[in-house]
Amino acid sequence: MVDDADVVVIGMGPGGEDVAGRLAEAGLDVVGVEKELVGGECPYWGCVPSKMMIRAANLLTEGRRIPGMAGAATITADWAPVAGRIRADATDNWDDRVAVERFEAKGGRLVRGAGRLAGPGKVAVGDQIIEAGRAIVLAAGTTPSIPPVAGLADAPYWTNRHAIEASELPGSLIVLGGGAIGIELSQVFTRFGVDVAVVEALDRLLPLEEPEAGALIAGVLAGEGVAVHTGARATGVTHGGGQFTLTLADARPLRAERLLVATGRRADLAALGVASIGIDAAQRWVPVDERLRAAPGVWAVGDLTGVGAFTHVAMYQAGIAVDDILGKDPPPADYRALPRVTFSDPEVGSVGLSEAAAAARGVRIRIGMSQIPRSARGWIHKVGNQGFIKLVEDADRGVLVGATSVGPAGGEVLGLLSLAVHAQVPTDVLGRMIYAYPTFHRAVADALRDLANVPL
Repeated sequence: MVDDADVVVIGMGPGGEDVAGRLAEAGLDVVGVEKELVGGECPYWGCVPSKMMIRAANLLTEGRRIPGMAGAATITADWAPVAGRIRADATDNWDDRVAVERFEAKGGRLVRGAGRLAGPGKVAVGDQIIEAGRAIVLAAGTTPSIPPVAGLADAPYWTNRHAIEASELPGSLIVLGGGAIGIELSQVFTRFGVDVAVVEALDRLLPLEEPEAGALIAGVLAGEGVAVHTGARATGVTHGGGQFTLTLADARPLRAERLLVATGRRADLAALGVASIGIDAAQRWVPVDERLRAAPGVWAVGDLTGVGAFTHVAMYQAGIAVDDILGKDPPPADYRALPRVTFSDPEVGSVGLSEAAAAARGVRIRIGMSQIPRSARGWIHKVGNQGFIKLVEDADRGVLVGATSVGPAGGEVLGLLSLAVHAQVPTDVLGRMIYAYPTFHRAVADALRDLANVPL
């Protein structure tokens, strides 16, 4: 069966849904192709439900911090309200009817199934061929990357989806992977009474962040009872008798009721059929230009582009792709101030280049640091006040090229730093700003003073 449309969007996650909806509102005949749920990973298994879990876990910990600050408190954790809220408020029990109706109300058409390119201007969904007269947009997202550990493929391990969908918690859990997802979920589950061990093959947690951030979070987790194993290479997995055993290269085996694999994400370009339009399917990501063009008549947005597996990146790219498809000549994509936040407690926010990344690019750098506990707001906050501000300056231009904000409101303080990096505000101008007292963001002023004291 052959169908026609102006635009076909393969993958209706945050970026794909935004592209498809906006183009439909512009009057184009748009077909959205989705094999799972319209809305994608973020609202059903990612950003939204995981932050509900984090919010609940943080409330437990805040309650436990009351003694010595505001009297006494007895806190009893209960997972049932968390699981219930995820089902009722976030995911509609993993039903995308509302999202589908929203798209169709804009004039779009939804086709269920796995879409793949079938040559220039053609998308196949099962036996159906859809010919796109104006554009094809690839937004198929990614799936969990499962490492080649002996025995893992045959074991009933968890991914983030199983963790989000859990109606009951295990007694013990091994988390394989010390990146953002692994850290967030490790902290949530340990705060609800699960015996948690986190295993990271590299030498620190949060390996994409500044080393100081990984060290601080490792200490926080250890203080909450998480067994932290860094520089630990997993060599084998067995499962039996309701228990997982994870063998490590240079340490004793770990055992737990559940094993959560949180070792990154991967794109399947071969399944997407990119070879049919001349793109090498062996690549890790779809290569795109500054307007998200992947090939003549083909655009790609979101995780597939490899820029960052974040909803805000997909939405940013969606706007550029939509304008380009509509012939509006959008400004080129600019990622120099790309922000990200790990929603641990304390939060780890970062933007732009790390110290190591800036040095690797040959930037002559200066570093400024301040400690949240030494700030007025940190001192007032007392318990749970861990954190720091780290600034990375291009010393030749006198502007920030990167920054990290760790603290109780690390992700919110990051807004100021993201604006500074994006707008290339001179650091001497930032240093002359008035910072409200006593706020967490005032620690940025302390870091700027430290930066100014570093010789050029």
